[in-house]
Amino acid sequence: MSQYTARAHTNIALLKYWGKTDTNLIIPTTTSISLTLNEFYTDTTVWFDEQLTADDITLNNVSLQGRGYEKVTRFMDLVRDRANQHQFVHVHSINHVPTAAGLASSASAFAALAGAASAAAGLSLEPADLSRLARRGSGSASRSIFGGFAQWDRGHDDQTSVAHALTETVDWPIQLLTLIVNDQPKKIDSRGGMQNARANSPFYQQWVDMANAQVPAMQAAINNHDLVALGTLAEANALQMHAQNMVANPPFTYLTDVSWLIIETVKALRATGIPVYATMDAGPNVKLISQPADTEKIMVALRKVLPEIQVTVATPGPGIQIVQGDRI
Repeated sequence: MSQYTARAHTNIALLKYWGKTDTNLIIPTTTSISLTLNEFYTDTTVWFDEQLTADDITLNNVSLQGRGYEKVTRFMDLVRDRANQHQFVHVHSINHVPTAAGLASSASAFAALAGAASAAAGLSLEPADLSRLARRGSGSASRSIFGGFAQWDRGHDDQTSVAHALTETVDWPIQLLTLIVNDQPKKIDSRGGMQNARANSPFYQQWVDMANAQVPAMQAAINNHDLVALGTLAEANALQMHAQNMVANPPFTYLTDVSWLIIETVKALRATGIPVYATMDAGPNVKLISQPADTEKIMVALRKVLPEIQVTVATPGPGIQIVQGDRI
């Protein structure tokens, strides 16, 4: 059968997803809103092979083993069942993302896998159906089907828990400065972290109610191209999410002393009139929501306190691309 390759970009949640009502279908407790990023992406090529006796899966040219292999194989079983396909597959993925370090590598990975695998299996899925399929691999992957700003409606079942584009063309000056505090795999993965917070934070339900109530304000900030409103809300939402981890029993945190130093530097910059805001997913890395005109001033302030910090500028990115063949 034919090879298909998909490229899907990472996204950063401005309103976070942190907990599920259904761990099998991956139905979240909150509606989330994200921005897809151009600079970070995954390329995945898939083809079925009747000669194989097991799935052949590589990530960054290394054979995948253990839990990672099992997760991809389970996802491929969903595709095989839907397509009435019984052959094993070759899955070759290249991550242009620091894997498992809080930069949403699982989002781009499973969005790309959903796109390439469904096409290789002969399925012709609309974006909403691709979003539902990608969600079964990683919740945030549902949003990486779309470019620009996307919203994943929490819903209540497989059909209603789906992402859609809010605006795929971002024609106003917004960027993310991605600060790499640590590019190594996390000690606590996102799935385990959110399950612990939901089960053991005494304030988790209050966070759910508050996060869902923030959706209309974030939509308005995006529609109005209001960086201050968007950034203020995104920073508050991120800190509120991380607070659930810190008040859980047992408590834990993804943030390090360096993460907090960056957050304090951002607050100091705002005090000088520069609109810059911090957001953090499940990892120590900090993303700064800002406008390109302020990049130099922000970098000067950061390098005063962290001379060696790695910084990547990320801009709004496109939705998934799927092509026949082994490269895009």
